[in-house]
Amino acid sequence: MKREDVLMEALPYIQKFYGKTIVIKLGGHAMVDQNILNTVIRDAVLLRYVGMKVVLVHGGGPEITAKMQAMGKEPRFVGGLRITDAETLEIAQMVLVGKINAGIVALIANCGTRAVGISGNDGNLLIARKMEPQRVKVGETVEEVDLGMVGEIEEVDPELLNGLLTQNYIPVVAPIALDRQGRNLNINADTAAAEIAIALKAFKLINLTDVDGVMNAERTMVYHRLSLAEAEAMIGEGIIAGGMIPKLDGCMKAVRSGVTSAHVVNGNKEHNLLLELFTDLGVGTMLTL
Repeated sequence: MKREDVLMEALPYIQKFYGKTIVIKLGGHAMVDQNILNTVIRDAVLLRYVGMKVVLVHGGGPEITAKMQAMGKEPRFVGGLRITDAETLEIAQMVLVGKINAGIVALIANCGTRAVGISGNDGNLLIARKMEPQRVKVGETVEEVDLGMVGEIEEVDPELLNGLLTQNYIPVVAPIALDRQGRNLNINADTAAAEIAIALKAFKLINLTDVDGVMNAERTMVYHRLSLAEAEAMIGEGIIAGGMIPKLDGCMKAVRSGVTSAHVVNGNKEHNLLLELFTDLGVGTMLTL
């Protein structure tokens, strides 16, 4: 395809998305590979310059694990779920807010636009409650496990984000929340992004991850378009399984709650964010009603 054809294919999408809010969850390998992160941030800044209101929500699990090990504290997982005690939460805040969040804000500034780094406890953005013990499979048995200082979101107050977007900032959100007693809780970044998209009445939610999208059982093709009913049927049939289910849970809730579309996209490939948004076929999976 000629360069001018690429631009003309993008034009109607740029027109359609102008002024709309898009929430992008940064995750996967992009959070530990600086080159990948640089590319994703440049793409996000381009979206801002073509008129979209962009909110970034980031995770940081691998970096939290690495920092804990460097500080002599071995991470504890049960059934694949991290146990977050008080010391682990302190390290998570240090990594998420002090390092990753600040680093993303600096990258955005280097691209020539303005960003503000916040966490969910700023402006009461995310109010949560401590998560109830979870039933997880440990070996051959199912156990109830207390995950510690991990939260479930009860309420989102988008006032701070709306104010920043009105002033043409890109908000960068770390997934830390407060409970109603003022205590910090760690929040799953996929969940935080979905709840923020709902509260902002966003046009799109984009989940950037390490896989190409929702794939068939043989993992040989990507489903580029799925309705909620189709996705739910594929979960029931076991075609969608494992780690893809929690990623889709937030996407499906967002779409049910009024977000026009949610996308699962491989963030490790250069400019996939732009290709998903501005081309007819896209490169990941788009979920709609």
